[in-house]
Amino acid sequence: MARKPLSDLKVGQVGVIVDIIGGSPRLRKRILDMGLVRGTRIKVVRVAPLKDPIEFQTSGYNLSLRRDEAKNIIVEVDE
Repeated sequence: MARKPLSDLKVGQVGVIVDIIGGSPRLRKRILDMGLVRGTRIKVVRVAPLKDPIEFQTSGYNLSLRRDEAKNIIVEVDE
């Protein structure tokens, strides 16, 4: 399993969140409040034409994150 930032995943790839790094305390709290915690499976649904934002599916709902936010979330991916 490879570890990489969530922002590096391609459409259709699924990862499991293993860590949240960097970012401001406010951003970290926002990410956690959205339910993006360790052990959560997350799938890339689509990427906007200009590569920002990225739409993800997790825990039965879809959410969009900016690429700068997604790069702070580290996931494990089967390659």
